[in-house]
Amino acid sequence: MLPSPAIEILMILVSVGAIAYFVSCIALSTWQNRLIFFPSSVLKGTPRDLGLAYDEVSIPVMTWEEKSERLHGWWIPAGSAKSDVLLYLHGNGGNISANLGHARRFHQLGFSVLLIDYRGYGRSKGKFPTEAEVYRDAQAAWDYLVEQRDIDPRNIFIYGHSLGGAIAIDLAVRRPLTSGLIVENTFTSMSALLAKRGIIRLFPTKWLINQRFDSLSKLKLLRVPLLLIHGKCDRTVPFKMGQMLFEVAKVPKQFFVAPHAGHNNVASISGEDYLHAIGEFYQEVHRNQHQLSVYGLLLTEINAVKSQSEFHRVRRSHHHHLITAMRSQYF
Repeated sequence: MLPSPAIEILMILVSVGAIAYFVSCIALSTWQNRLIFFPSSVLKGTPRDLGLAYDEVSIPVMTWEEKSERLHGWWIPAGSAKSDVLLYLHGNGGNISANLGHARRFHQLGFSVLLIDYRGYGRSKGKFPTEAEVYRDAQAAWDYLVEQRDIDPRNIFIYGHSLGGAIAIDLAVRRPLTSGLIVENTFTSMSALLAKRGIIRLFPTKWLINQRFDSLSKLKLLRVPLLLIHGKCDRTVPFKMGQMLFEVAKVPKQFFVAPHAGHNNVASISGEDYLHAIGEFYQEVHRNQHQLSVYGLLLTEINAVKSQSEFHRVRRSHHHHLITAMRSQYF
């Protein structure tokens, strides 16, 4: 018995749907970085527009083909040469010019600030970015501060917002001498985030997404003090993700919750409370550093005393054996 026309149409529709779904899976796997990164090459301002003195920065970075490219950034020095430095890692959209207002807040708190654009963003060279490349870009910026600016790693704080938070976490794990890590409205992993997005939730993102940004796993390896900031009304990155990240971190940590803020307005909504949270974290980090320094000095002195005592003990023992030998020889 031949199938009815209705069944034939249904089978055709199912086949077409299956093919479309399969093709969509391939497209998602192949072009996923186009769903993650939204770079802009147009700078809409400079630090000078906000009354900030700055230097243009060009940082060399190598491609996987061992070709040299350049990252563009802005160095905004604080009033004192001894000020701590904040490496600012922005999110997935726009470029550093869209982050000037927020960077100024850190500058007002006394930080020198280095903002960089990942390759493909702003005036930075390079093609469309990938996860591995933005990690390397952040590492190049950190190395620039240490090697070219001669900044002590213990005076560097890393800040990242949203996707920049995932990049900041990766960098802090790779550079454990960093003084402190501040991440704002960031997510647990890219697959977990995309799994909550519209039609994408229909796809097996756990297996298709290779741009992983797996911050949840990396935070377990963190050895740097952490300040986690999250807006409770964030509709881009669920607040629950911030809680999960905070729970897995096994380092000295603080959690600033902005109860009425969303994804991009925590600082403006929270006002002085936001600045106070940053300042409190900064002071706590340096208090701990001072205590560790004092503890280190005490250990050095104790070891020196022990060594001196051991030296005198050995000397007394040697002297005793020498006298005994002399007595044996002459008496």
